[in-house]
Amino acid sequence: MSAATQQFVPGSYVERGLAAAGAGGMIAGSAAVWYFDPTTAGFFPVCPLYSLTGFACPGCGLTRGFHALFHGDILAALDYNAMLPFFAFLLSVGFIAMVYYALKGRRLPFNPLHPNALWIFFVLLLVFGVARNLPWYPFTVLFP
Repeated sequence: MSAATQQFVPGSYVERGLAAAGAGGMIAGSAAVWYFDPTTAGFFPVCPLYSLTGFACPGCGLTRGFHALFHGDILAALDYNAMLPFFAFLLSVGFIAMVYYALKGRRLPFNPLHPNALWIFFVLLLVFGVARNLPWYPFTVLFP
């Protein structure tokens, strides 16, 4: 079939339903993090790397950070995890992409997460994960 005769086929109802369910799951998870304080609620998962080794992974403190962010305490959120703005951006883009796919049946008309940008993000995560576990000031400030 040539490109001129090929027609766009929107996503199936199953795919669109899964995208809507994913967006709904993100809303429900965000509501749970907003409502329950992760420092006192006992059902939030503990970081397996931290509980086994005592080292903080790059994601340690994100749940507490998002709770603080949802309640307007930006400085406390950044104190829990300095990479929180990057994670918030990635989660926001993922949420928007799922809602767009659920409504339109196709991907976003642009690629907000270029593979090179993701590689840079992964390198930043690695550097951040190492730096926050160094035992000297100012790196100790990064520990959650």
